[in-house]
Amino acid sequence: MTEVRVPTLGESVTEATVATWFKQPGDKVAQDEMLCELETDKVTVEVPSPAAGTLSEIVASEGETVGVDALLASIAAADDAGPEQPKERSQKENGDRAEAKDEKSDTGGSGSEMDVMVPTLGESVSEATVSTWFKKPGEAFAADEMLCELETDKVSVEVPAPAAGVLTKVLAEEGSTVEAGGKLAIMSTDGEAAPAPAEDDDKPDEPAPDAGADKDVEDAPSAKKLMAENDLSDVQGTGKDGRVMKEDVLKAMASGASSAPAPAAAPRAPVAAEQAAREERVKMTKLRQTIAKRLKDSQNTAAMLTTYNEVDMTEVMALRNEYKDLFLKKHGVKLGFMSFFTKACCHALKEVPEVNAEIDGTDIVYKNFVNIGIAAGTPQGLVVPVINDADSMSFATIEKAIAEKGAKARDGKLSMAEMQGGTFTISNGGVYGSLMSSPILNPPQSGILGMHKIQDRPMAINGEVVIRPMMYLALSYDHRIVDGKGAVTFLVRVKEALEDPRRLLMDL
Repeated sequence: MTEVRVPTLGESVTEATVATWFKQPGDKVAQDEMLCELETDKVTVEVPSPAAGTLSEIVASEGETVGVDALLASIAAADDAGPEQPKERSQKENGDRAEAKDEKSDTGGSGSEMDVMVPTLGESVSEATVSTWFKKPGEAFAADEMLCELETDKVSVEVPAPAAGVLTKVLAEEGSTVEAGGKLAIMSTDGEAAPAPAEDDDKPDEPAPDAGADKDVEDAPSAKKLMAENDLSDVQGTGKDGRVMKEDVLKAMASGASSAPAPAAAPRAPVAAEQAAREERVKMTKLRQTIAKRLKDSQNTAAMLTTYNEVDMTEVMALRNEYKDLFLKKHGVKLGFMSFFTKACCHALKEVPEVNAEIDGTDIVYKNFVNIGIAAGTPQGLVVPVINDADSMSFATIEKAIAEKGAKARDGKLSMAEMQGGTFTISNGGVYGSLMSSPILNPPQSGILGMHKIQDRPMAINGEVVIRPMMYLALSYDHRIVDGKGAVTFLVRVKEALEDPRRLLMDL
């Protein structure tokens, strides 16, 4: 017997809510196949099967709150599955009186009705909006096939089919608001009859569904949002009837070009554009509403202030140009500017520790380590992967960590643990061409450094005007804990370290 336990949820996260079970007792599972999904107040965590076998018992049901390392379920070897399946069958046979009615109307199997429920949406999230139905009444589907997508104020939630069957009735239409644990639809399950109509009864009608699919297929909202943000239209969909899913868009972006045209999705955008008025009103997604609220909460909570300086990038650029080829050959990673800024910030934080601290009630918590968050814009939105113990890393280790976390961020594969525990953040608006800006704090952190575009400007050096590559730096800080003197000192130390990188080697 193999135990399935709650994985580590990340620093300061001690519990989660069981959102959805993808498998039921008696179901066979392969190793690493997803068993269930947990929700925390930050992210969703999928729990894979630690071994192949049969799910024998579910200990923590949907909606229950569980702690780290708590027992979720147990998995038995395949030959131990016998007692479980009859048990599950008898529950289905005795659980719903409508089953007898279904048996008469179907072609002969033991079908029954099941409710498709709204999964647990996470701590403090009580409702969601039905964004898209991927199936329509009368359509058949396999177990775990996506039925619809919900939007909450934190994430988009895809609702998988709890079992194979046919969608009988949709109770919550697109655009309606549903509560956690509410009913979304009614489905009919039939272990033998459901697949048969798909191959036999529907054969003569195959042309009609295809024609309807061209007209009615709706891409996943998350996919449409990514395509709109990244100016993609011809993405090959892998969903039913060519439906474009979020993963399809991410793959197309990763490859650098979109795939073959999707016949249903491509024509819709021009039609909508032609009919659109000069003004367009689009409802905010729950995720965007939360981002807006949290950014405003950050301003309302912290006494946020920004101080500026500028740095001459001549020495860093010269050092990088001189050693970049050798650096790449030895370490297998490119030498960028971020490692210089990370090392410079770690150096400055040692002298001004309050910028690396946080407020907890009436206490100030000083950190004797530096976990640098690197803010990165992705198709899903702004994420901040964290490089732990950056103060003890070499240039090469920092560059490798940044490259690895950046790739995961772009692919949407960052884990919750990789985005938690940061003590200070660096945001590089220069990659988008920003010349100067005031970054917003990432609570509970007390400081964030904003990098900007490197621009040649005339500077007075030793009484002469020379052209130098200059960058404006901005430090936003919480004035409740960081005084103006500390903020200015921090920026000056970063400036000194970048204008003379040898100071980093000498710890000066």
